[in-house]
Amino acid sequence: MVNPRPAGHTFKNLQESKMEFEQVFERITEFMKSDPCGNYRLMVGTDSQVHRSHTIFITGIVIQNVGNGVWACIKKVIVPRKMTQLHERISLELSLTEEVVSLFTEDKKNELINIVLPNVYQGATFTIEGHIDIGAGIRNKTSEFVKEMVMRMESMGVEPKIKPDAFVASSYANRYTK
Repeated sequence: MVNPRPAGHTFKNLQESKMEFEQVFERITEFMKSDPCGNYRLMVGTDSQVHRSHTIFITGIVIQNVGNGVWACIKKVIVPRKMTQLHERISLELSLTEEVVSLFTEDKKNELINIVLPNVYQGATFTIEGHIDIGAGIRNKTSEFVKEMVMRMESMGVEPKIKPDAFVASSYANRYTK
């Protein structure tokens, strides 16, 4: 088993650093309360990059009001070795995503749902997605893991998204793994 070394158990973005999850949750609720009629997608995904002596994992949390902006943050974990086995790396990416998704307890999910609930008949929506940095294409090295990883996300009650729809993992988090 890998003993990842979190670069602090905190989240950060361009405006703030060292946010605990409670602060992240506050920012998400503030963002949603600013437009309770919005179409919200809460997305969590992780990407990794193997470096010479370590592997960096970045988990992104993005709350998107479709067509009306986003609020996002990341959490960094460093594993002090080169993780060259693809399945091990993809599996740890998903475990880190699951860990963050699990911070959104039933109470917290209900709190977010209750922001849009009075406006559902005016078109307000809220979904939670787990973005997995894998693709199903025949030429994609990760295609053999799709079923396993998708089932893991579904078992958490989260809508799984794979490439090209997993942009929180494949684009946002990826940017910070370099």
